[in-house]
Amino acid sequence: MLTRQQSERFARHIMLDELGEAGQERLLGCSVLVIGAGGLGSPVVLYLAAAGVGTIGIADSDCVELSNLQRQIVHHTPDIGRPKVQSAAEKMTALNPDVTVVPFHERVLPDTIAGIMAGFDFVIDATDNFEAKFMINDACVRAGKPYSHGGILRFDGQTMTVLPGRSACYRCIFPEEPDAEAAVACSRAGVMGVLPGVIGTIQATEAIKCMLGIGELLTNRLLTYNVLRMAFREIFVRRNPSCPVCS
Repeated sequence: MLTRQQSERFARHIMLDELGEAGQERLLGCSVLVIGAGGLGSPVVLYLAAAGVGTIGIADSDCVELSNLQRQIVHHTPDIGRPKVQSAAEKMTALNPDVTVVPFHERVLPDTIAGIMAGFDFVIDATDNFEAKFMINDACVRAGKPYSHGGILRFDGQTMTVLPGRSACYRCIFPEEPDAEAAVACSRAGVMGVLPGVIGTIQATEAIKCMLGIGELLTNRLLTYNVLRMAFREIFVRRNPSCPVCS
């Protein structure tokens, strides 16, 4: 049952027939784990908190640096030097005091990821390196946990949603990690500051839709976006019967 204050806060949600009061109550009982509190994670955690997702986990081992502030909008100048999970948690609870933030100030590793994501309904990959992306995909597929993949570099971004056992996974498209030269991170190649806002907002949208069971998820489709051309493109994909993880 929503409180009077919650009913007022989420009034524009409750007006939607596809969501309503029952949907808002459902969001309050749901949980999302966001791995990465940087460019992609910033809009994700803010919009999830604003939307009323009850429990949001944030996993990131880094501290805020000055060069982050061009795109990582959840962090502010006074936060430089502080753990990103702490900085993000403060902004989220200031936005919505009802949200429960579960911080993991640690690097997510293959032998810890299963324990970290246990108990969460949905996982969002907001990381910036291929090693982490493959690890998150493999762990979510094995655990049967729905998740959203997101990636950004220079002027390009991409995202897709994975429903293990029902849709193509990340390894269906990219079976193996690229070599070191091809795996260029934003820190070396650069990224336009507004780009993660677009991709991260889509990832937050997919999480909310999945938990509510509404709309059509971005499954079996890789959505790409180019800032310079202001162009979106859908690439339809299929489950790979030879996929090393989900086949």
